[in-house]
Amino acid sequence: MRAKLIAVLIIAILFVIVLLQNTQVVTYRLFFWKVSVSQIILLPLALGVGCIIGCLVCRSTKPGPRIKKLYRREP
Repeated sequence: MRAKLIAVLIIAILFVIVLLQNTQVVTYRLFFWKVSVSQIILLPLALGVGCIIGCLVCRSTKPGPRIKKLYRREP
């Protein structure tokens, strides 16, 4: 448990360092939209959207019979 907490803290600190180094403005184009936004906003936004999509995909997929057999506990 403690090692997991330390690993999460290290990753969070590294993420903050990367954010602070990427403050320039970039232009993001999607079809006919053109948005100029700072990378310090764009990086966490992309991370959050990716996490949400990953969670939705994980919840929508059901384990197959082989996986269910592995998790079934037989005495």
